[in-house]
Amino acid sequence: MSQPPGSQSPLSAREVPSSFADNQAYFDESRWQKFTRRLKEEPLIPLGCAVTCWALWGATKSIRSGDSYNAQRMFRMRLYGQFFTIVAMVAGSFYYNSDRILRKEYEEILKERKATEKRNAWIRELEARDREEKDWREKVKEVTEKRKEEEDIARAKEDAKKGGGVVTKAVKGLRERLAGDGEGGG
Repeated sequence: MSQPPGSQSPLSAREVPSSFADNQAYFDESRWQKFTRRLKEEPLIPLGCAVTCWALWGATKSIRSGDSYNAQRMFRMRLYGQFFTIVAMVAGSFYYNSDRILRKEYEEILKERKATEKRNAWIRELEARDREEKDWREKVKEVTEKRKEEEDIARAKEDAKKGGGVVTKAVKGLRERLAGDGEGGG
């Protein structure tokens, strides 16, 4: 019987909290954003890959046309492109190593913060549910007490109509004693 986030609770005017609601604070970097960030960090690697692909395309075109001299030249260009890409990767890893370490630390801090926020949201949700349950129990107790008072009043009225309640009998007994004492003493 759980309610969707944002709906009203039947027992109170407060909204039901939820730690699972969609929240932009938990937004992570998408693949495209990561790709563009990495492209900006190390632009030479995609350049080397592009040169390698261009050289392979040129070699294929030269082989099909029968130009062996140009094909050999393009295969050498492919090797230079691959070498350039590997050198760019190694140099980039040395150059950006400290940035990557800082980025990992930052991501770990974000992960811890998210876990703490999720835990705090869960605690707030449990506290709200506890308050609602206490409010509900108080309302049930008030209704039960009111019903009991109404039943006592109805029972007393019924006893009064019959003429025989405990209090009524006690009062009649006292009157009879007083009347008996008054007759015997006077």
